[in-house]
Amino acid sequence: MCNCRFMAELGYASNQGSSKFNRIDFNAFNPPSDPGTRPQICDYHPNDREGVRRSYLAKGPCQPKLHDFEGREIGSRLRGFNPRWYDDFGSWLEYSMEKEAVYCFFCFLFKPELGGRKGGGDTFVVTGWKAWNKGKEALLSHIGKKNSIHMQNELKAQALLNQRQSISTFFGRQTEKLRNDYRVRMNASLDCIRYLLHQGMAFRAHDESANSRNKGNFLEPVKFLADHNADVKSVVLENAPKNLQLTSADFQKEMVHAAAHETTNAIIRELGDELFAILVDESRDVSCKEQMALVIRFVRKDGSTVERFLGIVLVLNTAAATLKVAVESKLAEHSLSLSRVRGQGYDRASNMRGEFNGLKSLILKTNSSAYYVHCFAHQLQLTLVAVANSHIDVAHLFTLTDKIQNTVGASCKRQDMLRERQAAEIVRALNNGEKETGKGLNQEMGLSRAGATRWGSHYGTVNNVIDLFILILDVLEIIEEEAKDSNQKGEAKILLDGLPSIVFLFCI
Repeated sequence: MCNCRFMAELGYASNQGSSKFNRIDFNAFNPPSDPGTRPQICDYHPNDREGVRRSYLAKGPCQPKLHDFEGREIGSRLRGFNPRWYDDFGSWLEYSMEKEAVYCFFCFLFKPELGGRKGGGDTFVVTGWKAWNKGKEALLSHIGKKNSIHMQNELKAQALLNQRQSISTFFGRQTEKLRNDYRVRMNASLDCIRYLLHQGMAFRAHDESANSRNKGNFLEPVKFLADHNADVKSVVLENAPKNLQLTSADFQKEMVHAAAHETTNAIIRELGDELFAILVDESRDVSCKEQMALVIRFVRKDGSTVERFLGIVLVLNTAAATLKVAVESKLAEHSLSLSRVRGQGYDRASNMRGEFNGLKSLILKTNSSAYYVHCFAHQLQLTLVAVANSHIDVAHLFTLTDKIQNTVGASCKRQDMLRERQAAEIVRALNNGEKETGKGLNQEMGLSRAGATRWGSHYGTVNNVIDLFILILDVLEIIEEEAKDSNQKGEAKILLDGLPSIVFLFCI
């Protein structure tokens, strides 16, 4: 992971320090990108500023290249930003898609404050430069001579990234044994984190104390590695320094953020300069917070179409305007622009597909080439539900399948009866040569309930009823004869009369 060198330095200092500054929420692995809307360095707490600077230096300047750069009339000519300037001033030149203006990366990071007065001017840091008619001459003038403020800020950036002045210097001064121990300890923790992320498993346990019998999915694998590798055991857990065990909750979160950052970067590199479509859906999590999920869809160089999950954004509400701002901000984090979008797909909610004020319409006003396509799977599901609600025989079919689930699947005992008869039927069919053996064949099936929001669930329900039809009738006959509750006997009787009917068999 490219950010591992900065891990220790990205952690913020304690809350001690000047009380006139409020702490600003800051993701060290994915800092705000757009130079026109991000907070200024002087807005951060003094104890946080160096970590913020390192995070931005690791990410680099914001340089959208395929953005539809806005032009404005100066004199009698339409002038605007020239993307070729990135080639000449790529180390510091930034462009804000929100403000349609140019900013200086180094001056943003190290702009001095002189006696309460901000030094160096605000044009390339706060307000943005838009004097397109002056072109490269103005940019060269901003750089200035050897001792200019810009050159001093660039030297400060180089010094901050200098190996001799970074955290690696500290380890370089230590003994070879300490360095090796640190590497072994770090690799052991990272191996466990990679495994948990790949499997999508939780990290923490309710009790991670020394006396706990189950310390969770992270600490237990670390202990497993230690038990099977003497080199690892000698440097982890109780054998590690108390302040450098690399197992804390904060360390785990930083590694997960770093993994997410690297994964997203890989997606952006795979996308390259290609056009793409966006898929957006909103949902509420278990803590009742509104969230928006963003997926991009594009064609790779080999001609295959892929969909890549870009991230989840917390939104205050699900209004179309709020969602549009969230989409733009998430794309801007990765130097992407709505001007590159050639398709958008959502569900049928009015705030998404509304003709006048929906998210679809708001994005079309920004980019008329972002064609809207209603999700085909959602359309099919809506069609199925509409047919079921409008055709009496089809509605009756799914009413009976729900009753089968309620009656046969009402208890574990009845489900076991169905499984036993299914297993006996498979053995009989195999002995008679009616079925073949092989990998993936003759799997156990159960009854599933059709859901209006689970696409394809109706098809699965009907298929299972067809395959288990005779066995379902056998179980219903047993329920009718042996059930103690008269209501259950009545339900079984209704199903035994309705299932073999010509109408039901024809519909199914």
